[in-house]
Amino acid sequence: MSDVTGLELRSAVDAEGQLTLSLEEVTHGAPAADEVVVRVEAAPINPSDLGLLLGPADVASLTASGTAERPVLTFQVPRERMGGVRARIGQSLPVGNEGAGTVIAAGDEAQALVGRKVGMMGGAMYAQYRTLKARDVVPLPDGASAADGAAMFVNPLTALAFVETMRMEGHKAIVHTAAASNLGQMLQKICLKDGVPLVNIVRSDAQEKILRDIGATHVLNSKAEDFRTRLVDAIVETGATIAFDAIGGGSLGSDIMQAMEQAANRTMTEYSRYGSNTFKQLYIYGALDLAPTTLNRLAFGFQWSVSGFLLTPFMQKAGREVVGRMRQRVIDELTTTFASGYTATIGLAEALNPDVLRAYEKKATGEKYLIDPTR
Repeated sequence: MSDVTGLELRSAVDAEGQLTLSLEEVTHGAPAADEVVVRVEAAPINPSDLGLLLGPADVASLTASGTAERPVLTFQVPRERMGGVRARIGQSLPVGNEGAGTVIAAGDEAQALVGRKVGMMGGAMYAQYRTLKARDVVPLPDGASAADGAAMFVNPLTALAFVETMRMEGHKAIVHTAAASNLGQMLQKICLKDGVPLVNIVRSDAQEKILRDIGATHVLNSKAEDFRTRLVDAIVETGATIAFDAIGGGSLGSDIMQAMEQAANRTMTEYSRYGSNTFKQLYIYGALDLAPTTLNRLAFGFQWSVSGFLLTPFMQKAGREVVGRMRQRVIDELTTTFASGYTATIGLAEALNPDVLRAYEKKATGEKYLIDPTR
């Protein structure tokens, strides 16, 4: 194949704390024997992508320049947040964890993939072309579109990983926050199929309806006056002792642990100043709230753990057999359990339109954006 040149969305931070988003030209040469070149046709904007795209920058400081075809956006990172980006100062980083598209060229060992639509994960997906090892792409089922396969990794595998973690660690039910998200809806569908009790925590009546409509039993609005009482009741009913928290900041994670302890205390036969013997696990996997995490630790005894959760370390720990089973399930249920809905499909340049960026940066439930670099 002859070289192909395309645009790639980059995020860079300088020593003065200025974060710049731009579209840069990247040339792709002939693929190696075990590589493929993919024309990217769909890539979702996930919260994890926004962490690299914008980091801790102040969105209100946005300044636009450049041209309509090659826009440039700049932001200021507040001085108190610079510690979080110090390791990336001076680097121009490509963005986009996952995507899908059509293989336009392949090395000798991957010729069978030419012309196939594939899903892929490996970074730099907000681009017109992507060169990858053939082992890092997954052929989509016949009839599946690039949009169907664009989000087949991060959210589906994370939702499956929650259930796998629950089983591996000996729990029998889950509590999940920000539960009406794309990931949350997938988790609810998995739990319904697998018979796993799930307590969903949301922040509005509209979000509650989203989950009720797909069959959820336990959906609690954290804004309701009786939220804490209902949370304890739901944990008593389900026996949930593990929680996955997408919020991160504030006290919601602590409130969940306290509810688990109160649920356990209902069956205790004698008082212990160390709390119940029920082990409670809180995993924080998101940062929808950038504030510090607050733990009222004396409210839930001494049998507990709070940890971060990331998909890649989980998969490394789980091993090839478990991960292979998870990936096969995603392929088998791609347009059902793991279907993603999108508010809008935008082009690369549109992703740097200030109004569009402000819309997807809000991470609002039910407002998921898809980038189609061919637009």
